[in-house]
Amino acid sequence: MMNDQLIQLAISTAIEAGNGILEVYNSEEFGIVSKADDSPLTKADILSHDIIMKGLIETGIPILSEEGASIDYEERNKWPLLWIVDPIDGTKEFIKRNGEFTVNIALIENQIPILGIVYVPVSGLLFWGAKNYGSFSYLISNQTPHFSIDPKYKLPNKSDRKIYTVVASRSHLSKETADFILEKEKEYGQIETLSKGSSLKLCMVAEGSADCYPRFAPTMEWDTAAGHGVCKYAGCTVMDWETKKEMIYNRKELLNNWFLVERN
Repeated sequence: MMNDQLIQLAISTAIEAGNGILEVYNSEEFGIVSKADDSPLTKADILSHDIIMKGLIETGIPILSEEGASIDYEERNKWPLLWIVDPIDGTKEFIKRNGEFTVNIALIENQIPILGIVYVPVSGLLFWGAKNYGSFSYLISNQTPHFSIDPKYKLPNKSDRKIYTVVASRSHLSKETADFILEKEKEYGQIETLSKGSSLKLCMVAEGSADCYPRFAPTMEWDTAAGHGVCKYAGCTVMDWETKKEMIYNRKELLNNWFLVERN
């Protein structure tokens, strides 16, 4: 199933969505409304959703999107292959204008990511990982949609970092996560913590900037699927804290359990 053309299409779609988001981001009016769960929704979320749906629909693969209509599990359960997308992961970061929001596109086969794409529109930084390819990151030059399997872009990046590093959410830090960090301090002595918004937290582990990312707070499947793909093919594990097994997707309950991303 996985091939160069499919990866190219998904990456091009993510970049096109990112360009649409930037048009709204650089405007004066976000058109912010509140969803049923009181989380924010902007014009950029809707625009990105529409671009992604248009871009991926030609694959004939079903799409599960945060901003799309809810789909009954009885229907989704028949899908061995599906896209899981988040048009803007980190809408709160978008509204804060700190640049730490992403476009997430993942391809799931039999509940496991076989492709993950995380694109950062403000910086132009692109992360992607795919089964039988590995994971890569690079800056998009002049917003040209392309991908490369050049080894110099392969993750993890080379690093001489010596101190154990934990990445934690900038907007969400639960007591349990704070306790986990304290335990790591006891185990490793001096540690460092890094903060990022959105799925960039998973990518920090994938690229080698951090050793682990504990998330002991609520997330949804579309928040993690793309970053999971990047991490998985960069040699990291994304473990469901409850089952102690790899996180799986297209479950009946789309709310994730707590999880831990860790370098092997």
